Amino acid sequence: MKNIKAGIIGGAGYTGGEMLRILINHPNIEIAFVNSSSNAGNLISDVHTDLFGDTDLRFTNEIPQDIDVLFLCVGHGDAKKFLAANPINENIKIIDLSQDFRLTANAKFENREFVYGLPELNRSAIKTAKNIANPGCFATCIQLGLLPLAEKGLIKSEVHINATTGSTGAGQSLSSTSHFSWRNNNLSIYKAFEHQHLNEIGESLVQLQSSISEALNFIPQRGAFTRGILASMYLESDLTLEEAQKLYEDYYSAHPFTHVSRKNIDLKQVVNTNKVLVHVEKHGNKLFIISIIDNLLKGASGQAVQNMNLLFGLEETAGLKLKAANF
Repeated sequence: MKNIKAGIIGGAGYTGGEMLRILINHPNIEIAFVNSSSNAGNLISDVHTDLFGDTDLRFTNEIPQDIDVLFLCVGHGDAKKFLAANPINENIKIIDLSQDFRLTANAKFENREFVYGLPELNRSAIKTAKNIANPGCFATCIQLGLLPLAEKGLIKSEVHINATTGSTGAGQSLSSTSHFSWRNNNLSIYKAFEHQHLNEIGESLVQLQSSISEALNFIPQRGAFTRGILASMYLESDLTLEEAQKLYEDYYSAHPFTHVSRKNIDLKQVVNTNKVLVHVEKHGNKLFIISIIDNLLKGASGQAVQNMNLLFGLEETAGLKLKAANF
């Protein structure tokens, strides 16, 4: 099989850098160009210094059309602006990492229709799609903690969710809450009950359990670490622990990146990987679920490459057999 030619828009940021790290080592991919208007002409390794010795590619401000897939690693709202200003050949498949096309109401743009790219929910639709809206990081982590229950219609009470993300979840542009001096040795809550990812989580759960009307009470936190998300959630449930474990193990048995652990889990098990670990416990009438991911990989660029693999009929795990940074 000939190599798939990929282009990247927004290659200088965190998600663009992670995309490069994966695709440089992907067995089926040729990186045709990496677009960054602010870094055009510069060596990629001058911006992503860890890639020194791995690539001699330079950033460009051009957008060649002789590619197979285009990754949009841009900020929220910028993907739609980019496509409006830069017509892309209809034969090029697009994988967008912003939130612009994730919701059903926004899934159509001009002559393109975007499929929500959570493989553990929409694998069949992804395989036949032309354009993918990559899920959000919090949304991915939380949904993978709840989908098995929704499939069986078992979300029958309010769900209480607390999730903490690393500083890279805020993107590369500096703000008062992403400076080292503020973030280090600190912890804070933001957008309580109102985080934007609640909308896509709700749509996915309704896709499996149409009757769901229970509230998702989501409290997001900023953590004093670089990368990863740990989400803990609980709801009322009649399931025994054994029934819950089997339910989760059966749901994810065909999905290569999502694993159900019968032991408690910690964030270092997934950092620098595309893995998801899920752990369930029973406390009285409460089912307690922990879900962990790397926000930049399964929560962004890794999942985008997983979607690309499915789009082009490749091995789903191609280029994504990554080692956890356990120390």
